[in-house]
Amino acid sequence: MTQPNAPLEPDRTSDRASAKHDRLARFYRVIRYLQAHPEGATPDAIAGFVGMSKRTVYRDLQALEGEIEIPLWSEGGKWGIVAGAFLPPLRLTLDEAVAFFFAARLTAQFADRYEPDMGAAFQKLAEILPPVVARHLEQTIDVLASRPQDERLTRNLRILARAWAERRVVELTYDAATYSPGRPPRRSRVHPYLLEASATTRALYLMGFDESRAAIRTFKLQRILELSLTPDTFEPPDPRVVQEGLGRAWGVIADQEEVEVVLRFDAAIAGLVTETTWHPTEQVMRQPDGSVLWQCRVSGTIEIRRWILSWGSQVEVLEPKELRDEVAATYRAAAARYQEGARP
Repeated sequence: MTQPNAPLEPDRTSDRASAKHDRLARFYRVIRYLQAHPEGATPDAIAGFVGMSKRTVYRDLQALEGEIEIPLWSEGGKWGIVAGAFLPPLRLTLDEAVAFFFAARLTAQFADRYEPDMGAAFQKLAEILPPVVARHLEQTIDVLASRPQDERLTRNLRILARAWAERRVVELTYDAATYSPGRPPRRSRVHPYLLEASATTRALYLMGFDESRAAIRTFKLQRILELSLTPDTFEPPDPRVVQEGLGRAWGVIADQEEVEVVLRFDAAIAGLVTETTWHPTEQVMRQPDGSVLWQCRVSGTIEIRRWILSWGSQVEVLEPKELRDEVAATYRAAAARYQEGARP
């Protein structure tokens, strides 16, 4: 039992919380000061503004760069924030905010990994929305946050975002064994032209100029094993090059040879097929029996093949012959697997 005149035990939990609060407050003041001085500031000037020692300022700058990953530069005795690291405040109308809400909902449906930066962005958006919309968006964020994280993917995405914004060349090691089993990873230098998401594969992709292939290639971020930012810069491509490439792609793969695909859909699903525009180049022709002939020109058949198979037996591939044979072989293999008496 504590004696009446015994000294009180120090509240270490409260002390730690107070110290953490003070540190975060310092970080905020340092960031605001650097934002107000895009030309850079000396540690002495920062220390005078924050009201701390020069040594503490050095520690804070290193923590901002190393722990919080704020992109800083240091040159000639001055420190600063890399241009473009922070975007200006967002001002939305209600209709624009609802559009962002739909984007968050689509992300929740298709993302199988949680990206902390994406969650933080949606959280900031929720702060400026009407309460009803904000509540639903926060529930969506909770759904996303419950999914596993991929630290390598998050790191790669942050590096690529910076490289994309600053037009910096990256060096990467890519695992191409998915389509070529046994094939060793390859290294390349790439000019990031575009970052793209695919709802079909629930993955993120980098489209860029591959120096080793001297051509534009598409890289799935989940297959990038190693990634680093180089000091080398590149000239941006003609925007039409990227857009035309995406226009040929079914999803995101735009570096395959273009082929013409012709399909016949049964009358039973003709309405479902024709009520949506599936590709910019598509042509749809209704037939007397109610079926539909559908054709388009697309970059490769890897992505469109998955879409064709999703329609089951109610679609027939007419062209190209190679795709028809691949789909037929898939259905024969499936039929063999489901034969009566086959082992489960």
